[in-house]
Amino acid sequence: MKVEQLTYAIGAELTGVNLADAVHDDALFAEIRAALLKHRVLFLRDQNITRTEHVAFARRFGELEDHPVAGSDPEHPGLVRIYKTPDQPNDRYENAWHADATWREAPQFGAVLRCVECPPVGGDTMWANMALAYDKLPEHVKAQIAGLYARHSIEASFGAAMPIEKRHALKAQFPDAEHPVVRTHPETGEKVLFVSAFTTHFTNYHTPERVRFGQDANPGAGDLLRYLVSQAYIPEYQVRWRWKPNSFAIWDNRSTQHYAVMDYPPCHRKMERAGIIGDKPY
Repeated sequence: MKVEQLTYAIGAELTGVNLADAVHDDALFAEIRAALLKHRVLFLRDQNITRTEHVAFARRFGELEDHPVAGSDPEHPGLVRIYKTPDQPNDRYENAWHADATWREAPQFGAVLRCVECPPVGGDTMWANMALAYDKLPEHVKAQIAGLYARHSIEASFGAAMPIEKRHALKAQFPDAEHPVVRTHPETGEKVLFVSAFTTHFTNYHTPERVRFGQDANPGAGDLLRYLVSQAYIPEYQVRWRWKPNSFAIWDNRSTQHYAVMDYPPCHRKMERAGIIGDKPY
């Protein structure tokens, strides 16, 4: 297996490897997992493997989970179908910087994403290194956000376009989760900036140390949250991947965010994602 680093900050392409082989080859899988921890997102081309092999490889990292809004392949639970068609011009859930399923109490460990069909040009996906984003914050900002918690909401994102009854039912099933603004990566020990498009507000900002009068909290808290969310937008923290059929991306959802670029005309873009159950951030 050859590992070619794609940017200084994040991302590497693997060649000379077939993901189906890693289902049964412990040494090969260990190499891939080590590369994932180092580079945060891995890319592969020409992986002509079956859905069963896709799911079996992803399960080597952990159990898979379905998505309450996006549908899964009926024969492969946990293999979520992210299918864009020409009649979905306003489906814009992906083109915002986010880590997957942070609205869950235990967001995903990561994912294994396959391109089934893509536009002839456009439709790339970008990833950002959120450990580097934290590391590069000014020291006074690090001090300001130490100990802060924030809410992450499926109701305010996927639920926003639903009729009110369905939106409320979705929130009842998945109440807003509270996570630290700076989480600790459970394997590397790194500190990671952990706010994104799913984040609605801080939950413990309004304290005497931060707020003298109500005006300090509003707009102070909102301005700070917008500033932190915007760190993913910095190109020096990013890598961009151009899709082709049977290309794969494997990413660590605990230390990255991603953004699906919707710069293509009405056409088909079909992706299949195996999302791996994670643990509660701390």
